[in-house]
Amino acid sequence: MSNIGSTADPGGNGSHHGHFTPPRSDASSNNGMPDPSPGLLGTTALPSNATSPKNEATDPEKNLDPMASRTEGGVEYKSMAWWQAGMVMVAETISLGILSLPKAMSDVGVIPGLMLLLCLGAMASYTGFVIGQFKLRYPHIHSFGCAGEILFGIWGKRILGWGQFAFYVFIMGSHILTFSIMMNAITGHGACTIIWMVVGTILSLLFTLPRTLKHLSYYSIASFISIIGAVMITMIGVSITKPGMVNGVIAPRLWPRPGLTFFAGFNAVSNMVFAYAGHVAFFTFISELRDPRDFPKALAFLQCSDISMYIITAVVVYYYAGNNVASPALDSASTVVKKIAYGVALPTIVIAGVVNAHVGVKFLYVKLLHNRDDDLMHQKGWKSYRIWLLMVSLSWLGAWLIAEAVPVFGDLLSLTSALFASWFTFGLSGMFWLHMNRVSEWCNWSFGKRVLFVVNVLNVVVALVLFGVGTWASIYSMVKNGASTRPFSCANNAGGH
Repeated sequence: MSNIGSTADPGGNGSHHGHFTPPRSDASSNNGMPDPSPGLLGTTALPSNATSPKNEATDPEKNLDPMASRTEGGVEYKSMAWWQAGMVMVAETISLGILSLPKAMSDVGVIPGLMLLLCLGAMASYTGFVIGQFKLRYPHIHSFGCAGEILFGIWGKRILGWGQFAFYVFIMGSHILTFSIMMNAITGHGACTIIWMVVGTILSLLFTLPRTLKHLSYYSIASFISIIGAVMITMIGVSITKPGMVNGVIAPRLWPRPGLTFFAGFNAVSNMVFAYAGHVAFFTFISELRDPRDFPKALAFLQCSDISMYIITAVVVYYYAGNNVASPALDSASTVVKKIAYGVALPTIVIAGVVNAHVGVKFLYVKLLHNRDDDLMHQKGWKSYRIWLLMVSLSWLGAWLIAEAVPVFGDLLSLTSALFASWFTFGLSGMFWLHMNRVSEWCNWSFGKRVLFVVNVLNVVVALVLFGVGTWASIYSMVKNGASTRPFSCANNAGGH
């Protein structure tokens, strides 16, 4: 922990990269914001001096970007290269979601499952790109709260800001729950499940102590290797034991299972949506890039990684584990293989939750401190750090309470996906594009741009359906499972026990 709050910047001028002055000539016609005048994808060409270093004292962007330091020798947040951002994004996104996909595919069938994973992946790639363009248009954005203010005013800022933070806490809770499942699986329920959740909470809290994402990028490399290793071990294990074999035959369903209820099918879809639900942190990741225009590289690295891993894992594990495949997927392997896989998955179970916690706490931290005249947010002293420590501690406490209150892995992911991922991954990105493109100029749009208009309206509609129906389906499932699974229980929650 000696790296806490350090400001390593190999380039020596990390605070200057990626800054540009947004066009101001017609800001008055757009409520004080620069006129988008977007092209086909809702983008605007950056000024020719976009990469030119500027003197901090005369750079107006310093007054806009809350992550840009005004303190000499202070904490430098804008320090990530694109590959570091890509690793953090992979660690945040490819974690718990992938463990629910084989079970989801067993519900909906291989063909609908593949179609859903591909379509959702394509949608997530596009909506992520739109988020990057919206950030470039409005450099002061650090969170969905800032973006909400541009779309809907002060109430948009409040609702989306606190909604984003609640989403993080729910995800943190799911990681605590998975930590307890892992420890019960490895130790054979060697202690009360509540104890394992407390241990997971404390461990995660300790790893959330550094204040810059650059430090988490190194943890994220371990997380990426961890989840790949755990999934590979599980796939090899189930391919050897073939728990899905019936009378010497492996027969995966190509279509939805017989008797699949509507709420169960929709929960499966919600779990697939959750697997792509990394967008909620994108504004923060871009804010800590040296050059924000490198974000598409990081996004491409993420999407190529997650789409390919999701499809391979879902198909292979379901094919060999059969129709009784477990969620998390690691529970589908034999006892010995399961223990090994969970042991290998430990880094990603902890670190992916830590990345989400960091971004969630950073939202509160920036909200509280960035407008102070003394630039306390960028200072290295105990005064600023104890505020960070307090926020981290309270956030993990809230996550622990959620993990105890919703003790079923699949239900917690479905509820989180329906309430939050529906909007942060799909719906709001559609609204960003519509904000950057004046519908009143429809007659002057090209055919391609009109197609994109339909795509973005569809993103908003998809979010509405996922939010409304998904919330009902997940709550219905929670009530049903509540008859056998109690909150704040010492009972073993590992599968196959």
